[in-house]
Amino acid sequence: MPSCTWMLLGVCMVLVDSCLAHSLFTCEPVRVQWCHGMPYNMTFFPNMLEHYDQDIAANKMQHFMPLVNLRCSPDVHLFLCQAFVPECTEQTRVLRPCKSQCERVLSECSRNMDTFGITWPQELQCDRLEPCQSSMHGSDVPQLKDTTTSKSSSSASRDLGFWCPLQLKTHPGQGSSFLGALDCAAPCDNMYLKPHEIEFAKTFIGICSIVCLCATLFTFLTFLIDVKRFRYPERPIIFYAICYSFVSLIYFIGFLLGNELACNKPSLLGAVSTVVQGSQSKGCTLLFMMLYFFSTAGMVWWVILTITWFLAAGPKWSCEAIEKKAVWFHASAWGIPGSLTVILLALNKVEGDGISGVCFVGLYDLTALKWFVLVPQALGVLAGLSLLLAGIVSLNHVRQVIQHDERNQEKLKKFMIRIGVFSGLYLLPLLTLLACYLYEQVQRSTWENTWINERCQEYSIPCSYKRTDPSRPDLSLFLIKYLMTLVVGISAVFWVSSKKTCSEWAYFFNRTRKKDPISESRRVLQESCEFFLKHNSHVQHKKKHYKPSSHKLKVISKSMGTNTGDPAGTSTCHDGLAVPVTSCNHYMHTHGSGSDPKGSFEASVREQGEQCGSRRGSSRGSKERSRGLQADRRSKTGSSSRVSSRTESLRGAPDGRIIPKNDLPQEVQLAIGHSPFQDPIQSSAPRSVDVATEQSQARDSA
Repeated sequence: MPSCTWMLLGVCMVLVDSCLAHSLFTCEPVRVQWCHGMPYNMTFFPNMLEHYDQDIAANKMQHFMPLVNLRCSPDVHLFLCQAFVPECTEQTRVLRPCKSQCERVLSECSRNMDTFGITWPQELQCDRLEPCQSSMHGSDVPQLKDTTTSKSSSSASRDLGFWCPLQLKTHPGQGSSFLGALDCAAPCDNMYLKPHEIEFAKTFIGICSIVCLCATLFTFLTFLIDVKRFRYPERPIIFYAICYSFVSLIYFIGFLLGNELACNKPSLLGAVSTVVQGSQSKGCTLLFMMLYFFSTAGMVWWVILTITWFLAAGPKWSCEAIEKKAVWFHASAWGIPGSLTVILLALNKVEGDGISGVCFVGLYDLTALKWFVLVPQALGVLAGLSLLLAGIVSLNHVRQVIQHDERNQEKLKKFMIRIGVFSGLYLLPLLTLLACYLYEQVQRSTWENTWINERCQEYSIPCSYKRTDPSRPDLSLFLIKYLMTLVVGISAVFWVSSKKTCSEWAYFFNRTRKKDPISESRRVLQESCEFFLKHNSHVQHKKKHYKPSSHKLKVISKSMGTNTGDPAGTSTCHDGLAVPVTSCNHYMHTHGSGSDPKGSFEASVREQGEQCGSRRGSSRGSKERSRGLQADRRSKTGSSSRVSSRTESLRGAPDGRIIPKNDLPQEVQLAIGHSPFQDPIQSSAPRSVDVATEQSQARDSA
């Protein structure tokens, strides 16, 4: 039973070993199909051509197979197998081709090599090989070379470069590259940090992204409350805040999703999770596009802000003159980041970040970090700082000119302090971020060599030939880098933090608590109509004698009760024209004063006719209706004159009594005679008043 168990374990090991084409730095079975007929079946890697595993060796050996098929030399097949797949014996001894064997194969097959265009490898130059040993039969036998696992793996006499472990291999064609090795990706678990440090960093980034998102959204909402407040030259602050609100939102999304978009699941047996490299993942590519685009656009908007400040302080451009250049500002602020993003997508430089969960550029590629992150930020800081200093110098010159105007000088001083603090809040994080990138650019190779030397035994890869002191980055470096990336957007809050902002928000919240203006106007109109109807109930018994007035009362009441679209204090005429509600109140006051009802009615009709007639004006263009109105006018002239004379003969006393005109003093009679409120029929009234009166009489007669 134990023997069966050991046999089963041996079969499993062989199967696992056959699946893994990776060298374990021990003797392993030969799996290259062209060397299966050789007198040995165990091999050792790396070989003398610096091939790391049998897959690479088989791929390189394929170019020399025409020589084997032609049999240009009896030793060509054995020589190539010993060179590409060397023989391993006793776990520590490797049999490699020798010098005389190489010279014989090269001389016999040189003609065929020229025919097929085969180039002899530099590593197989015959003068580099060891001399052959003579066997008992007089033939050349290669020398056995001692090799041990510890010696081969931990100390190398020459630079073998980085050989991608099988655990980090990716599918060909994805464009991934890690430390110069193609079809290889970095592990998703950070190369330099411990698991508990990574979890702390993720939480830290999530909190910072929430704070930055709230700050930038507050700035943008303050702008929406009062758009006219933020004009040029300070309008770029709003766009700057919008850009960093997207940046913080993307980091917050990465915090929520973890490494779901930034890392790939293991695709091969025995492999580990690796970071996304290239534009194969749509989710990672989308995060990269938005993060790189808006972070670069935010920097460009800050440079544009310094440009507008300089134009306002130096050449003394007005707000309108600067605003005319807004098209160019937007073209630069969105065009430059867009172009750089497209170039990076074309170069396939998308890389996942196993710490923050987002995708960016330059995380593992130092060249992309230098040209697409360091250089744009350095140029932006240099240009913005130069323009900012020039603008401050110009403002200081203006301050010296107006030194006698203490009020304006104090305002200008506060403005300069405000600009200085805001610029410092932006420049200090950005300069710190640049310092982090520069430090990473210088120390990255040392960190990578340390990681290779620490993991070469685990991954069974050649250790680095460079003997350097172990060095790895501290957690604080990553925390500062992410903090400075996000805290840059918080500086926009400083610019809008003022008493005016607090008052605007207070007014905004108070305004939203007010009642609906439409419902409020409807309530006021209904109460007015109820009051009007209550105080006119004593004249309802005269309804059949005064049909026009009753009809007018119904129309005004209906309009005031239901028509909420008209402004408060107006009603509707018969033709849909607005009439002030004061006409209704005047009508009510006339009836309640104890004067003659008929005379009061005629006066009310004439006042309402003036108002409606002045709005209708020339709308009475029909000739037939004019002739009919003229006929009605002639038929009613007598009655109108009698009513007017009766109204003229009666005047109201101050205490409400009716006094005949003849009983008034002479001075009062003269004043009444020349009053502008005299009878419109007796005075030279406009034709619109006559038309209104005639219409009322025509409806009465109807």
